Amino acid sequence: MKRLTNAEIGEQLDLFAALLDLSGSSFYTSRAYRRAAETIRETKASIDELVAAGRVEELRGIGPGIATRLRELVETGRIVELDELQREVQPELIGLGRFLGVGPKRMVEIGKALGITTAEEFRAAAREGRLTSVSGIGPQTEQRLLAALEREGKPQPAKGMVLNRARALLEEIAAGVGGEVAGDPRRWADVSFDFGVVASAPRPGPVLAAFEAFPAIVSVVERSKRRAVGVTVEGVPVELVVAEPARFGTELLVATGTEAYVAGLGELPPGPDEESVYAQLGIPWCPPELREQPFRGEPPPLLTRAEIRGDLHMHSTWSDGKASILEMATAALELGYEYVAICDHTPNVRVVPGLDADDLRRQGEEIAAVNEALAPFRVLRGTEVDIRADGMLDLPDDVLEELDWVQLSLHAGQRQQREELTRKVTEAMRHPAVRALSHPKGRIINHRPPNALDLERTFEVALETGVALETNGLPDRLDLSGPEIRLAIEAGVPIVVSTDAHSVRGLGNMQLAVHTARRGWATAADVVNTRPLDEILPGRG
Repeated sequence: MKRLTNAEIGEQLDLFAALLDLSGSSFYTSRAYRRAAETIRETKASIDELVAAGRVEELRGIGPGIATRLRELVETGRIVELDELQREVQPELIGLGRFLGVGPKRMVEIGKALGITTAEEFRAAAREGRLTSVSGIGPQTEQRLLAALEREGKPQPAKGMVLNRARALLEEIAAGVGGEVAGDPRRWADVSFDFGVVASAPRPGPVLAAFEAFPAIVSVVERSKRRAVGVTVEGVPVELVVAEPARFGTELLVATGTEAYVAGLGELPPGPDEESVYAQLGIPWCPPELREQPFRGEPPPLLTRAEIRGDLHMHSTWSDGKASILEMATAALELGYEYVAICDHTPNVRVVPGLDADDLRRQGEEIAAVNEALAPFRVLRGTEVDIRADGMLDLPDDVLEELDWVQLSLHAGQRQQREELTRKVTEAMRHPAVRALSHPKGRIINHRPPNALDLERTFEVALETGVALETNGLPDRLDLSGPEIRLAIEAGVPIVVSTDAHSVRGLGNMQLAVHTARRGWATAADVVNTRPLDEILPGRG
């Protein structure tokens, strides 16, 4: 039997978690499987070998129940309960139902009542007027569902998907059909509603067939000669365009930019790649991140990942991180960084472990040892110091003065009124040890709206004090957002592009942070951590 990689095992646990959600299982059960999948992907040792040695439960978050299913998967190549769930919850109907605005349980009830299991059978039942035979469905509801099935224009999900998930979904599909990511994820939008893939082929049939057979696509709701719209089990519509080779660049451009951007270009000529289309228009090629509003000018030299010299916001096991300082530093060194800052939480956060002055000094001894081992790479002693309810910083001045990198965070009081919130944050920014303000707007995408912080006033104080503002690479933050970064840059405020990594895998958030900064028109000159170490250390920036 083929040996499964850690990535393949993690994918199976993610699928198990998704089906548990659909079957109505406990939120905590499905979350446990998702966390186990993440742990497995981050583990360098072979899960196959750990299972065989009976040591898999040594991994964080792997209890006896999950260990049993891992053993079954490794030994047989399948999980029987997963197979049963796939038959029971009918992913195709559920995906179509979510696309139509019908809940999973209700969609399964409709399927059972009509004796149908596929999207095509549901579509036929709707067209034949059989939906009204199901209890609770009247003529108006049937017409609404039929209209949704037949609607024209590009369909969109009711709720946007965060960037890392959107990119992962489309990258997997694009690789499977030999295409390119398009839509919101290609512009690196923080939330995606428009999902597209563009491929090139003289004969579209095989590409469309591969798309329809792709595991992530559980239902196809539209299909024409060179276009199809498939739906995932979560109800997310993905549009595939199979362009004629001579028009691939044109179709990719159309599928990437917003309607306003594309309309501003005028009539588009055919072209095999985007560069040739822009050349025929007589304008410079435009990076996808800037294709939001009409723009025909010369784009600036946007920030690149290669220009980032260090990551100034990450956590370790001293606080709520999953890796030691040495592990985080070694991984950062392997990524080509010259320095990092360990910025664990302070006690005021409360919901996670926080470090007081004594803890930070003991942590400093560990950092010194890591620096000796990894020289000339440098780990900076840092902190993500909380702004307390009284507006004071959550550490005494003497320890703050010892640190190499101090960044502020506000974790409580996000709903305060604009004036009070702005006063508290800007007064904290005036502390002489503070170098940056983390995730200034405090949003959590799809869960908590941005706070009322007055950015214009914050920019003024940042210019007075030299405090930089962060764009935070956590996928559900991306704060500051692209438009806010552009305002900061126009005001002359320096930006820090950081990951807020809580694990080695989390260091990959730098890609999200860099592209968010690019959406704000940031160049290397605008970003603090493109500078060499001697300009980062206190008194030199």
